[in-house]
Amino acid sequence: MDGKVWLTLLTVVAVGLAIAAAVLLVRVFKARRLLLDAGIPLRDKALFWVAVIYTVSPVDLIPDPVYLDDIGVLLLALRSLHAAAGAVGAGRTAKEPDTVG
Repeated sequence: MDGKVWLTLLTVVAVGLAIAAAVLLVRVFKARRLLLDAGIPLRDKALFWVAVIYTVSPVDLIPDPVYLDDIGVLLLALRSLHAAAGAVGAGRTAKEPDTVG
């Protein structure tokens, strides 16, 4: 393969990773409403903001043309926030009495 083919392939991969990071960032912002829930630990709320700041920050573990580190941080934040919300929701339903007659 010549240089143009490799450059095209790398450009397509970089654009695909950038789109994936953007989609995950939007999903993280949509999950932001979970931050208002008082039962979610502060650690999980802080992880949300750390993920957002890390994604838009020019300082990365891997240079910006490769968004694998950003995607990993966003996935970790989403997973942690949804797990905390699920645990809080499960705890609330377990404490509430059964009202179905």
